Amino acid sequence: MRPWTRLALAGAVAAMAAGAAAAQELYTPNLSYRTGPFAATGIPLMNGQRDYMLMLNARDGGIGGIPVNFEECETGYNTEKGVECYEKTKAQAIVTQPWSTGITLQVLPKTNVDQIPILAPGYGFSPMTDGRTFQWAFNPPASYWDGAYMILHHLSGGDLGTLSGKKIAFLHLDHPYGKEPLPLLEKLAADHGFTLLPIPVGLTEMQNQSAQWLQIRREQPDFVIMWGWGAMNAAAIAEAVKTRYPMNQFVGVWWASHTDDLQLVGEAGKGYRAISWSLPNPEAPVMAAIREHVIDAGKSLASAEEVGEVFYQRGIVISAILAEGIRVAQEMHGTAQITAAQLRDGLENLDFTQERIDELGLTGMMAPFSTSCADHTGHSGAWMLEWDGTQFVQASDLLQADQAVIAPLVAEKAAEYAAANAPWPVNEACEG
Repeated sequence: MRPWTRLALAGAVAAMAAGAAAAQELYTPNLSYRTGPFAATGIPLMNGQRDYMLMLNARDGGIGGIPVNFEECETGYNTEKGVECYEKTKAQAIVTQPWSTGITLQVLPKTNVDQIPILAPGYGFSPMTDGRTFQWAFNPPASYWDGAYMILHHLSGGDLGTLSGKKIAFLHLDHPYGKEPLPLLEKLAADHGFTLLPIPVGLTEMQNQSAQWLQIRREQPDFVIMWGWGAMNAAAIAEAVKTRYPMNQFVGVWWASHTDDLQLVGEAGKGYRAISWSLPNPEAPVMAAIREHVIDAGKSLASAEEVGEVFYQRGIVISAILAEGIRVAQEMHGTAQITAAQLRDGLENLDFTQERIDELGLTGMMAPFSTSCADHTGHSGAWMLEWDGTQFVQASDLLQADQAVIAPLVAEKAAEYAAANAPWPVNEACEG
C-alpha cells in the first residue's frame, strides 16, 4: 500500500464532497488528430478515449463528483498546430495529451515552467521514464524502448544471442516518432551481432513505398520491424503482400495494430504481428458500461465494428489511466477539484494491481503496473497480437523488457537532454 493511502480516507472523501458543490469541471484537453494523413488511426483512439470519459460523467457524475471536460483541440498530427493547441488550452488544463512524439518534444521544456503534466501513454520520448529528470512527463504503461526490446526478444525466441548474423530491417516513419527506437536498436545490434538496416519513409512517401520495398526485396532481411503510423502502415502491409514478403517475419509496434489496415489484405495478411500493451476484450465489464451509458444513449461517435477493435479499446485504457491518476490525486490531496500539480502527484502514484484493474472493469484489457517519482512509465509489459485473417488475436504470453539493459541508456540520454537544455531542473530528492 502506498504511504499516503494509510491516511484516514474518510476525511478526504468528506472534503472532496464539500468541494464538489462549488467546483465546475476537470479540464483534460486532448490534442486530437481526426484529420490529416493519420486520421484513420487517430479517430478510433480518440473515440475510445472520449467514450470512457463520457461514461464516467453519465454513470458517476465524473471523477470524485466533478464532471470531466474532455475537449479536443485538433492538430492533424502537425507539430506546429499541436504547440498552438497546448498554448490555447494550458491556462485551465490539469494535463496535456500531445498525441505525437514531435509535439511532446516541443512542449516538454514548457511543462517545467507551466507545471502541467504531459500524459503520453505508450509514446513520446523514452527517457521520460526517468521521473527525476522529467518531472512533468509520463509515458505509462510502456515506452518505445520497452516495445523495441520486447519485439526483438520475441523474434529471438527469448535469447537475443540467436539474432547474431541476422539482418533486421527497421521500416520507420521519417519523423521523431519513427526515429525514437533507434538508440536502443543500435545498441542491441552492436551487443548481439545482428545487422540493423534503417529504412525511413518520408511523410510524402507513406502511400507509395515502392522504393523502400524494392530495397527490402533486394536486401532480403530476416525480419522487418515496422514503426509506422496512419496511412504508412496500410501501404506497407499492402506492399509486403504484393512483394510476397513472409508475413510471419513482419512485426509492427503497437501503433501498427489497426484492424482496418489488415482488413484491406484479409487472409493475405495472416501471420503479421504487432506488439501491444492493451488487449481487445469486448466482454470486459467496462465495455458493458460504455454501451449502456454512451453508445445506447446515442452519444458515441464510434461505429459498431470499431467498438470491438484494438484501437478503440486502447483509447479506453488510455483514458482509464488518466482517470485513475485524477482519482488518486483527489484522495492524496483531499479535494475533488485538483490542480495540474496535484495531478502530477496522482500520476506518480498509479498502482494498477490486478485487483484494481478488475474493479475498474478492465479485466483482460491491460496488465498490472505502477509508477513512482523515479519511474514515470511502469513497464507493464505487452503481448504479441497476430492477424488471423479476419482479426487480431493474442499470440503470446505477457512479454517484459529487460530494464537492466534499458535503464542505463535511459539515464545516459536523460542526462544528455538535461545538459543540452541547461539549466534543467532535476528532482534530487527522488530516490530510485
